[in-house]
Amino acid sequence: MKSPIFDFDRLQTAKRLKMNKRFKPCPTEKGDEIFQNGIFKFNISKLIEYIRDNPDEFELIELAVDDFPKSFSSVNEKYVEFADISRPVIIAEISPGHYNLIDGNHRMEKARKMGQVHIKAFKVNVNQHIEFLTEKDAYFKYVEYWNSKAAH
Repeated sequence: MKSPIFDFDRLQTAKRLKMNKRFKPCPTEKGDEIFQNGIFKFNISKLIEYIRDNPDEFELIELAVDDFPKSFSSVNEKYVEFADISRPVIIAEISPGHYNLIDGNHRMEKARKMGQVHIKAFKVNVNQHIEFLTEKDAYFKYVEYWNSKAAH
C-alpha cells in the first residue's frame, strides 16, 4: 500500500543507512503497543515514551486529516469516542520520503468524524524510529530495504 504522505524533497536528500552490526533490538514488555509493517515490528510504547522525554528532537506538524482516507485506518469504533485528539499522532518515514501513520488511528478517525481539517502529528524520520525495531534480523532487512530505495 502506498503511503498517503509523500515528501519529495526528503526523497531527494535521503541517505543510505550504515549497517550497525551490533544493533540491539528495542526490548518489549507485556502491554507494549507494537506497530507491525510487514516483517518490521516497532515498539510504539517505547517510541512514545522517548518522544515525551525528548520532544525537541521531533518535528511537530499540522497533518491534513484527509491525507488518511477512512479505508486506510483500521479502528475499533468503541475506542474512537474516547480518543484524545489533543494528543499528536505519529507518522514515521517508512521508506525515503514516504510516511505512514504508525500511532493514532483512533484519534485520526475521531478528528475526521468531528470535521477537523488538521491534527497535530510528530513526524519521525528513519534515524529516529529505527532504534525501536524489536528484532535484530528485521533491523538488517530494514536497512537493506531502505538502502535499496535511498538515492544517496
